[in-house]
Amino acid sequence: MGFVSEFKEFAVKGNVMDMAVGVIIGGAFGKIVTSLVGDVIMPLVSLATGGVDFNNKYVVMGDIPEGVANNYAALKEAGVSMFAWGAFIQNIIDFLIIALCIFFMVKGVNKLRKKKEEPVEEAPAEPTAEEKLLTEIRDLLAKK
Repeated sequence: MGFVSEFKEFAVKGNVMDMAVGVIIGGAFGKIVTSLVGDVIMPLVSLATGGVDFNNKYVVMGDIPEGVANNYAALKEAGVSMFAWGAFIQNIIDFLIIALCIFFMVKGVNKLRKKKEEPVEEAPAEPTAEEKLLTEIRDLLAKK
């Protein structure tokens, strides 16, 4: 089997295509969750904490170069070393929301699979000729 035909067989297998679709949808889903956290949840957290903006919570690890504003975006663009704990908290919230959504998706899929795979109860098997004969003998003995 040549390399091209072997690669073609690999590339068109169902698992590879399913994985590619999953990666694409996962990327799009990640953008949705990032927007949910950044545009909806974190502003609510900021409101609840008295206007704290977690995106701009950081600790500079060294000196700030001259002419660079002391804000997260400018420092990051200038390549200043900093401990951005606010962005870390936001990423943890992103992760927890994605994990929760995936948990519910997997739970739903497993529930559908269980319904689909539930075995149909079969009628009890017909007794064999030997069992019928033994039953008749038992019944005759019980009459005496």
